[in-house]
Amino acid sequence: MTGRLDGKVALVIGAARGIGEGIARRFHEEGARVVIADTEVAAGQETAARLEGLFVETDISRMAHAERAVETALEGFGGLHILVQNAGIYPWTLIENISPEEWDKVLAVNLKGTFLAARAALPHMKAQRSGRMVFTSSITGPRVTSPGHGHYSASKAGINGFIKAAALEFSGYGITVNGIEPGNILTDGMKMHRSEAFIRSMEEAIPLGRLGTPRDIANCALFLASEEASYITGTTIVVDGGQTLPEGADFRITPG
Repeated sequence: MTGRLDGKVALVIGAARGIGEGIARRFHEEGARVVIADTEVAAGQETAARLEGLFVETDISRMAHAERAVETALEGFGGLHILVQNAGIYPWTLIENISPEEWDKVLAVNLKGTFLAARAALPHMKAQRSGRMVFTSSITGPRVTSPGHGHYSASKAGINGFIKAAALEFSGYGITVNGIEPGNILTDGMKMHRSEAFIRSMEEAIPLGRLGTPRDIANCALFLASEEASYITGTTIVVDGGQTLPEGADFRITPG
C-alpha cells in the first residue's frame, strides 16, 4: 500500500462482488474510505464490513437510490471524492427475442444508471470543484460484440458517448470523467455460469493467454481515480489482454 487515496471517500456502485468488489478493495488498500452500493444486501454488507466501509442498498436505475447512495457517503464519511459506477446486467437474448421490457431494463441499469450516478454526485463535486468519476464500460459494444448482446452492446456504447459529454461539461469544475473497457474477466460469476470449455476458448482468443482478473480492472480504476490521472478526462482505457487486437483467429507466433 502506498496511500495513493489517503483521505479520499469513494462510492463504488455494483461492488458487492466481482469487478466492483475488486475496485473497492483496491481503493481501501490505498487508503480510501469506501461506500459499497448494490442490490445484493448480504454480499454487499459483508464486503463493506471486510473493507471497514459502509453499505447502502441501491438500485442505480432509480434516481432516489442514486441520491441516497451519495448521501450515505456524505453523511457517513463527510465527503465524496471518487464515484465509480460499475453496476450492470447482461442477459443473453437474441435481438429478435428481446422484449421492449427487457431492452428497457438493461438500458435502465447500465446506461441510465451511469447518468443517474453522475447526476447525483455532481452537485457535491461541483461545489468542491474537484472529483473523479469512473464508469465501467466494456469492449462489447464500443469495439466488438457477440450474438445475444444487442441491448448490452448498445448500453455500453452509450456509456462511452456519455463519458465524453460529461467530461466536457464537468471540466470547468475540476471533475474528470473516464471509463474502463474490460475484456473477459474471470469473476466468480463467470466460473459459476460458464463451462471450463468456454473459459479455455476465451483464453485461446486472448494474446496474453489468460482471462483478466478483477484486480486488473481495479488497478486501472485506481489510476484513473488518483492524482496521477489529473490531466486525463473524456476517455476510456481498454483492459483486455490484447483480445481486440487480432484480425483473425490465427495470430500466435511461436517463439524461435
